[in-house]
Amino acid sequence: MSQSHRMQYLAAFAVSIATMTTSTAYFWTAPILPKFHNNETSIVISNSEISWVVAIISPGMVTGSLAASGVSDKFGRRVTLLASALPFIVGTVFVLHATKPWLLYIGRFSWGLGSGMITTVTSVYLSEIADKEIRGTLTAGTRFMFSFGALLMLAIGSFVSYQVLSYFLIVMPICYFLACWRIPETPYYLLKEGKVDVARKELLRLSGSKNEKMIEEKLSQMRSDVRKEMQRSSSVKELLTGKQYRKAVIVTAGLRFTQLFAGSIPIQQYMGRIIQQSNCGLPVSTALIIFGAVRFAVGLISPMIVDRVGRRPLLIYSYLGSCVMLAMVGVYFFLQQVIGIDDESSNPFRFVVFVGIIISIVISSVGFDTLIFIIPSEIFPLNVRSVAMTVLNIFSAFITFIVVKGYQPMEDWTGLYGVFWLYAVMACTGAIFTYAIVPETKGKSLREIQVELQGDIYDTPDDQNEQDEVEINENTELKDITR
Repeated sequence: MSQSHRMQYLAAFAVSIATMTTSTAYFWTAPILPKFHNNETSIVISNSEISWVVAIISPGMVTGSLAASGVSDKFGRRVTLLASALPFIVGTVFVLHATKPWLLYIGRFSWGLGSGMITTVTSVYLSEIADKEIRGTLTAGTRFMFSFGALLMLAIGSFVSYQVLSYFLIVMPICYFLACWRIPETPYYLLKEGKVDVARKELLRLSGSKNEKMIEEKLSQMRSDVRKEMQRSSSVKELLTGKQYRKAVIVTAGLRFTQLFAGSIPIQQYMGRIIQQSNCGLPVSTALIIFGAVRFAVGLISPMIVDRVGRRPLLIYSYLGSCVMLAMVGVYFFLQQVIGIDDESSNPFRFVVFVGIIISIVISSVGFDTLIFIIPSEIFPLNVRSVAMTVLNIFSAFITFIVVKGYQPMEDWTGLYGVFWLYAVMACTGAIFTYAIVPETKGKSLREIQVELQGDIYDTPDDQNEQDEVEINENTELKDITR
């Protein structure tokens, strides 16, 4: 770890504990649904009610994203991360004491609220504190911790009771609240608020450098960039109607749409049931632990390659690889459910579903499942960055709700083979979309990316005069620009 990047890595690690908490909320259903089906809890719940328990986290994410947008722009990225711990604690209390499905709905909705806040602010925070050389690595590192949280949930949840698992979920938000208490606020946010002296102090902490001249030059450049970017509005209308943001909106919405319809979320949330239906011969608890361990191992690899290989190649090849694996799983279920192969004749192929899903998750975790969280925070300018993350997360939550809530009805209508073939088609669509429109952002500063997307918005006739006016030691009020 470079000394100059030490604080950036530490801050990213603290934030990644929050990301790990969101994964425990997502993956809670994987070990719990088999317990519901096997009547291992005191809650009597139907298949329809289960689908609501799984899906209702998405409306919570919409609410959380909306809350995070306002809180992060008014009070800062760090405060938003700290505030997100409360919905997790409240939600877990409802889940712990649930005796009826509607109490589970409230608990899961609250988890979604906290997850929406974290998902919205985490990418913005990391993009604003990280140097361009490690920006992708830091964001991928949070996805690794997401995988680690999944492993913990799948391993612990398979062997402990419903109540014990709930107590574990109360501990997680407390841990990340304490970890994030001392992380620095982002210099970009502080400059936007006119807090130049505080921004200088935080930039010194993040850079780990004692070269005052270099820090002053960097701060001066950031102030100039903030001024230019904040000359435009920060509203949703500005984001959706401004021609300069059109490509960024299309890229992020298209990537998120194809990623979600490629099925990684419903497959992981219904993993226990899918393993049971495949008759692969593995106990569900064993299969879930293997799945979590593999995902965790892949999470170790992903941060090491995202800043070396490039965004576009990883996206294209991961979409295509997932397409092949998902189609293969669909073929197996077609043979099982339509052709009617019995257990004995299907024995040589009984691990096709498990292996196919594992490989698909490995490929997607290295590629599009990680990159969809990196690219959006890179390609939107500061003035709409928070609102863009909010709109994107609301869009994602809406699509997630459709995909997850629609999983059970679609399985009933087409069989599992139809579900997996749809996912395969959407993965292939993602590869085509990436090849056609997604730009490469690896190794580029946020300024360089905006120049590529919008032209040189920073090079204006009065730019030099502005630089002459601005002395670093002055506490220029940048708030006026945002009003």
